[in-house]
Amino acid sequence: MVADVGSELTWHDLDEDDVRIRPNPKGSRPRTKRRPSFDNAPLGMILEVHLRRYRVLTDAGNEILATLAKDLRSEGCVTGDRVALDGDTSGEKGSLARIVRVEQRSSVLTRAAEDGEELEQTIVANADQMVIVMAAANPEPRPRLVDRYLVAAINSGLRPILVITKSDLADPNHLANQFSDVDLTIVPTRSDKPDLNTLRAELAGHVSVFVGHSGVGKSTLINMLTGEDRSTGGVNELTGKGKHTSSSAVALRFDGGWIIDTPGIRSFGLSSIDAAQILRGFPDLQAVAAQCPRDCSHLANSPDCELDDAAEENRISAARLDSFRRLVSSVSSVDF
Repeated sequence: MVADVGSELTWHDLDEDDVRIRPNPKGSRPRTKRRPSFDNAPLGMILEVHLRRYRVLTDAGNEILATLAKDLRSEGCVTGDRVALDGDTSGEKGSLARIVRVEQRSSVLTRAAEDGEELEQTIVANADQMVIVMAAANPEPRPRLVDRYLVAAINSGLRPILVITKSDLADPNHLANQFSDVDLTIVPTRSDKPDLNTLRAELAGHVSVFVGHSGVGKSTLINMLTGEDRSTGGVNELTGKGKHTSSSAVALRFDGGWIIDTPGIRSFGLSSIDAAQILRGFPDLQAVAAQCPRDCSHLANSPDCELDDAAEENRISAARLDSFRRLVSSVSSVDF
């Protein structure tokens, strides 16, 4: 089509012959938004995460190394996750697969560096039990840290178990008695003559995440249970503090289930949690708090709080009440 010389072209003067096609520098195939379907992709469980590489056990029984698909990198995945895989899942030396989907999680355990921080770290997925490891002595037991773990466990849907190690060094009842009113399985163990039959029965067929601060003997305990030979560390005699021996969460097979070892920590921040959720982690206090006035904050300055009367009458532990109130004060807001 030829327009009159000197005339101004309008869209009425153009047809399909005037369209210019931009060449595709990457080839002649047109780009598409269609993505491959991974509905039938092989599945596996993440055993360990290290430097953006994922050690995965496939359902076919192969232990492989995998990387994360680009569109999953913002969310990531953690030890215990069930994932769909693409690529080489043979497990042969030099092979590398790709994680293309994270399956729906049954539970998630998270922590923050400090209480109330918005940024939280997901530690483990799909566990159904939390084993809280605390030493009777060397280092000294930290009941308030146990309280934090209980809050995290109950709000994550995990059954808590308290294991008191080194009970040959001190009476484990000093710690156990502080949780006598809590529906909590407590298993004492010894360093000199360990008897793990009771604990083995509690762990069989479950996915149990082990938590505890450094030096309590968590890795030593797991080595005895699983027959693994993971590194262990002692306790500094001057500071009474333990050494970090695990750098990432690792899943280990155990009697029809899994034990997940997590790095030893010195603090466990609670994030994205309110006072009502904290109260759930104190079931011995929760039953009494139900009798309080509707608008009761359950804090020390709250009038007519039934918790104060119960503590004075020794119906609840004053130490547990103090721990609860300290935790509530440490979060950003009070909301019952």
